[in-house]
Amino acid sequence: MATTLIVPGLHNSGPTHWQSWFATQLPDSRRVEQANWETTCLSDWATRVREEIDAIGEKLWIVAHSFGCLATVTAGLVRPDQILGALLVAPADPQRFGEPTVLLEERLPFPSLVVASSNDPWVKAHAAEYWAGQWGSQYLNIGQAGHINVDSGHGPWPEGLRLFEQLQAGKAL
Repeated sequence: MATTLIVPGLHNSGPTHWQSWFATQLPDSRRVEQANWETTCLSDWATRVREEIDAIGEKLWIVAHSFGCLATVTAGLVRPDQILGALLVAPADPQRFGEPTVLLEERLPFPSLVVASSNDPWVKAHAAEYWAGQWGSQYLNIGQAGHINVDSGHGPWPEGLRLFEQLQAGKAL
């Protein structure tokens, strides 16, 4: 079984976050650790994702949340042959963080699924759908689910794990 790299967003994903729960459900998972979880810098965050991809040294899956999605996309465009696919949940809007968008406007060379919500306070649904289109990702809006984090009631998230397993199996939604 391939390794799953978990890429949290701003402030990391605490012990009750669905990403931490995923780590308990996916035996071959590793987590990216950022030098500074409180400050976003896309180039620094993407470098850490690339370093983890290189350290794993084999093809892998990625499960990213929020700003971690932007770091994943940036790293994935540089390491496309090492990524089997990516689940991108509640991707951050790069403009909200003052990040240049030109580097993100490329189609990902691996399967991906963007999961978003219609009432996410950090990214409007139309922005998440736009980025899914830019990346060539499948897009799924799961309705009124907030930022799809602990604050919106997403600790253990069996539905998210099922979506990830569907992505791994190559099944369209």
